[in-house]
Amino acid sequence: MNRTLYLIAYDVCEGRRLGKVRHFLKGYSTGGQKSVYECFLTDGELNIIANSLRKIIDEEEDRVHIFTMDGRSKTHTLGVGVQPHDPAYFYIG
Repeated sequence: MNRTLYLIAYDVCEGRRLGKVRHFLKGYSTGGQKSVYECFLTDGELNIIANSLRKIIDEEEDRVHIFTMDGRSKTHTLGVGVQPHDPAYFYIG
């Protein structure tokens, strides 16, 4: 299955929606930090995420950015950061 690395960053204004977005994205991420997640996704999974996030956020107040990354590129990490890694399988739940 062909997967692409995406960085998904969000800025959600209200606590309940923020918790929903965070919980939802953790199910698809392989790493990241508080409001930025690294996700290796198929095109179908990307569509599911975008459609689901549209239902969670308030499009008048909140913002979500989905950046397509080149998974072959090496990232520069500092501190406790780790390189993005595409695992052999995903558990989504």
